[in-house]
Amino acid sequence: MTTTLQDLSKAVSELVVRLSPATVGVGHAGSGLVVGAGSVVTNAHNLREGDVTVTFSDGRRATGAVAGADLHEDLAVVAVDTGSVAAPPFATADPVPGALVVAMANPAGVGVRASLGVVSAVDVAFRGPGGRRVTGAIEHTAPLVRGSSGGPVVDAGGSVLGIDTHRVGDGAYLAVRADETLRARIEALGRGETPRRARLGIGVAPAHVARRLRRAVGLPERPGVLVHGVEPDGPADRAGIRQGDLLVTVAGAPVTDVDELAAALDAAPVGQPVVVELVRGAEELSLSVELPAT
Repeated sequence: MTTTLQDLSKAVSELVVRLSPATVGVGHAGSGLVVGAGSVVTNAHNLREGDVTVTFSDGRRATGAVAGADLHEDLAVVAVDTGSVAAPPFATADPVPGALVVAMANPAGVGVRASLGVVSAVDVAFRGPGGRRVTGAIEHTAPLVRGSSGGPVVDAGGSVLGIDTHRVGDGAYLAVRADETLRARIEALGRGETPRRARLGIGVAPAHVARRLRRAVGLPERPGVLVHGVEPDGPADRAGIRQGDLLVTVAGAPVTDVDELAAALDAAPVGQPVVVELVRGAEELSLSVELPAT
């Protein structure tokens, strides 16, 4: 038993030493990972306006700039001088529950942190900062300190399984899975290809709230998304959408919950008018809305 634990300890220590140069601090609040020459990936919520300071494990600091950011998926790429730091490989095998992982971080550049855990779940969904549903995440139990989001979680061989995003529940952490899809997104952001998604400029209530409110005023239940807030002078406001309206279709697609609304907006033509069908009280309306991009 002692030999087994010593072997595990030695393997983890060697892995941490090997990957520490690629685990960087980003700005005043987060971590990141070198994914190629001159390129660091992190969470979009770690970034602020202007230049970005990236701190390496040897204490070197470099000023970078945001090459591309996807606020809805909480992902960003920073263009910065990474020197001779090598990017670790992405894992090719699917993560499985129970597999050992090492989570690494360099919170705001104060020094590399590492912890051991296991994959506790795969194919987990969560809400990004913009409310859109992100699927396929990895949940793991490696404890992480504040400022660890954007850092890597790696398998026993040192290959990147995911990019940590946020803590959930009683300590488990979620990571966006590092697969070919993520690699393609990182490369596109690195080229400055920020996704363009249509936006309405509204806040919506959960479906059960919409049903309860309509019943409370004597209106029949109707599938749809209830508007509980409208951004002043936003696209919805300019089109005449009001708080309390029940959205039924957007660009011809039925919307019965926030995920269907997000899907309809993603499929809608950016910068062009689309028809939004809604119910206001007992009245059914069709409004033309021009959808700008975010």
